[in-house]
Amino acid sequence: MHASSPPSRTALILGFAAIYVIWGSTYLGIRVAIETMPPFLMAGARFIIAGSILLALLRARGAPWPTRRQWRVNAIIGLLLLLGGNGLVVWAELTIPSGLTALLIGIGPLFIVLTEWAWPGGTRPTLLTLAALFLGFAGVTWLAAPWENGAGGRLDPAGVIAILAACVFWGIGAIYSRHAKHGADPLVAAALQMLGGGASLLLVAAVHGDFGRFDVNAITPRTWGAFAYLIGVGSLVGFSTFVWLMKHSTPARVATYAYVNPIVAVFLGWLILGEPITPRTIVASVIIVTAVAIITVQKNQPTPALAAARR
Repeated sequence: MHASSPPSRTALILGFAAIYVIWGSTYLGIRVAIETMPPFLMAGARFIIAGSILLALLRARGAPWPTRRQWRVNAIIGLLLLLGGNGLVVWAELTIPSGLTALLIGIGPLFIVLTEWAWPGGTRPTLLTLAALFLGFAGVTWLAAPWENGAGGRLDPAGVIAILAACVFWGIGAIYSRHAKHGADPLVAAALQMLGGGASLLLVAAVHGDFGRFDVNAITPRTWGAFAYLIGVGSLVGFSTFVWLMKHSTPARVATYAYVNPIVAVFLGWLILGEPITPRTIVASVIIVTAVAIITVQKNQPTPALAAARR
């Protein structure tokens, strides 16, 4: 996987398969990891370790040391994607089940559409796309069920807001990463983003009091296992693959991970953690995935004026 040579069809298929399945499982991994490990400290340590390992491996293979501009640009991307996009999700999973978290994040591509629209030279959404935006928000609202009472109905409003804010940060970071000019190989960029994002997460962990609450003796074996999985599979493989795909495919196609991630996450949450699957969960998930599907198809169709301007 090198930026200078076009990827093969097999490499692209494997890349998409990786983010489809791996990212669907990381919601469960996060949920287990924060059972006995403070949230922002866990997330920061995860990305610092993964970024350090990846950069060391790339340097050993002859990659040049990143320039100051490459560090700066990718640190900004890492802050948006990993502090804003991932950190808020980790915090939200303290109160939101992992499967429902994945369903709520299924609306993320909608924010990517709005970011693309606002970006200079971006694509204006069609009326059908705008209708899908409202449909997606309706699905999220019903899934959150603020009118319900009891543990089995209503979701924590702060957790829902945090997840939606994470989608906004992720959308901005994803589109910025696609347009940013820094000249780094995608895998080097992934390492720098993990290091920059991890450092910002550790700063938040210090403010949040995570270091004071950290007790290494209280961490369970399954938390250590989840933490190791998030580093090795979720970050080194999953996040690096995402960054690589954003350089070699379109945002619309990369965003299709939102189709499969919720299905994987809900199934694993039910299978391993016993998280409930209610009729409302099923119907709301269908609404959200339908909205995302409409957006993903429509966002590849620029308006006639834009199409003419690009010829």
